[in-house]
Amino acid sequence: MTLTSLAPADIPVGWSNPQPVHALHFLLLFVGIPVLITLGILAAVYLPGVVRGESVAPAGARTDDQWFGGRRDPAQLEASQSGSAQLESAEKTHEGTDGEAGGAGGTW
Repeated sequence: MTLTSLAPADIPVGWSNPQPVHALHFLLLFVGIPVLITLGILAAVYLPGVVRGESVAPAGARTDDQWFGGRRDPAQLEASQSGSAQLESAEKTHEGTDGEAGGAGGTW
């Protein structure tokens, strides 16, 4: 096992010793410039729509409600409220059954 020692860490010859950075300069550089870039991007995105008179509100583009499977016409709604229409249609679709709707079944 060998022992290692620390290398000397002097400032290289020819390098300057910089002065400390002021807090205002630090904030301007690391906060002000990113904020200005962000505002520039937002202006480039939103200003064309505002000039055309479009709404930029989140609810500005209203869409109709989405119905999965489509809306049913009133005749189907009345028939489904009675309950018997659904059972009759289920019995008609499963030919060869003993007349009971629902349940699982299969043949090999």
